[in-house]
Amino acid sequence: MEKDRLLIVDSNALLHRAFHALPPLTTKSGEQTGAIYGFLLAFFKAIKDLNPKYIVACFDTKAPTFRHIKFKDYKAQRPKTPDEIIAQLPKTQEILKEFNVPVFAKEGFEADDLIATITRKALEGSQSIDVYILSGDLDNIQLVNDSVRVYTLGKGIKDTVIYDKEKVFERFLITPDQMVDFKALVGDSSDNIPGVAGIGKKTAAYLLQKFGSLENIYGKIEEDASVRLKVKEVLLKYKEEAFLAKELVEMKSDVDIYFNIKDCLFGQFDSKKITETLSKFEFHTLIARLPFLQKEEPRPIQKSLL
Repeated sequence: MEKDRLLIVDSNALLHRAFHALPPLTTKSGEQTGAIYGFLLAFFKAIKDLNPKYIVACFDTKAPTFRHIKFKDYKAQRPKTPDEIIAQLPKTQEILKEFNVPVFAKEGFEADDLIATITRKALEGSQSIDVYILSGDLDNIQLVNDSVRVYTLGKGIKDTVIYDKEKVFERFLITPDQMVDFKALVGDSSDNIPGVAGIGKKTAAYLLQKFGSLENIYGKIEEDASVRLKVKEVLLKYKEEAFLAKELVEMKSDVDIYFNIKDCLFGQFDSKKITETLSKFEFHTLIARLPFLQKEEPRPIQKSLL
């Protein structure tokens, strides 16, 4: 028996990826719409490919998160989000709401934390559901397990890749539940998280294959003769940074939010209103796809994707 599917949209990451993946797009009046268009292209493709019964979208907020409080340099090196993306954020949220897709955002937390929390709540509430996370990056692959996959963009908007446990191991040579410890070792330059200076991806994968976890590495590294002295030295020197990095990169799955999957049932929306909105943005090619999105009963999933 096929499981129902919940699609969780990592909205900020997808908007950023869409904005940079496509050439600038404007309406005849000069309104920037490229990020919204790319977002919807990926959104519509995910619906076609995965046929989710439920959909929910998560957004970041402008407010600092608990990570900024714990580590003042968190994301400090990032350039300011382009004004063109900022202007398109609320418009994207409105379109999602017109599709009757619940939109989640909570000050003090990132969209990733909301995604982790919703994933946990959905799986706790039902053993007959699979979760797919639509994102523009790979931050969410730490959540991958037998019931969770990440559906992400490849080289362009139309090129997509699904990360299950096997795909994660193929790419990183570790299991998804080791990804937090992997990033604790190598750091995350996109978020300005240093990790352990001198430890690269190959060494981090080797250490986790050998010891299993960050805690085991530090519990056994000094007595293990098979690990090079230089590696031991940097691990011990940057131990504090490694455990701080682990706290920062781990997604929180206990955010205080109300979630009821029944609110996320997808397929019932006002076609006329959506058509008017897409026409306003001059997304005429997307309007033709609306009948496929609207449904009364779930359609069969495309088995070739699994």
